[in-house]
Amino acid sequence: MGPFFDDTMQGLLEAVEIEKGNIPLIKKENMPAPTYVAASEEKLIDELVRIRKEENMSQNQLAALTGNKQQVISRIEKKENCPSLKLFYNMVNALGYELQIVKKANIE
Repeated sequence: MGPFFDDTMQGLLEAVEIEKGNIPLIKKENMPAPTYVAASEEKLIDELVRIRKEENMSQNQLAALTGNKQQVISRIEKKENCPSLKLFYNMVNALGYELQIVKKANIE
């Protein structure tokens, strides 16, 4: 399938988890309309920014490594735009990290 399908499916899966209450939402201030984002999404972006800075990589360098413009990286880091899963993966990979899916430990 294509990127549109992947992004749509990701959005639908997130919507189901939000509806179930598994993903908390945070209201974004100073937006023209009521806007909410997933709390976990904000934490991931914050971590990505922390790693980029720790690696002494500029937004321009990260943009070049991912085939994007610096403005794209800036908007993501300001949480004005949400990256696709593919772009997020490419950003993480360019920083020398990898994404993993890990099963949660059962808490009883």
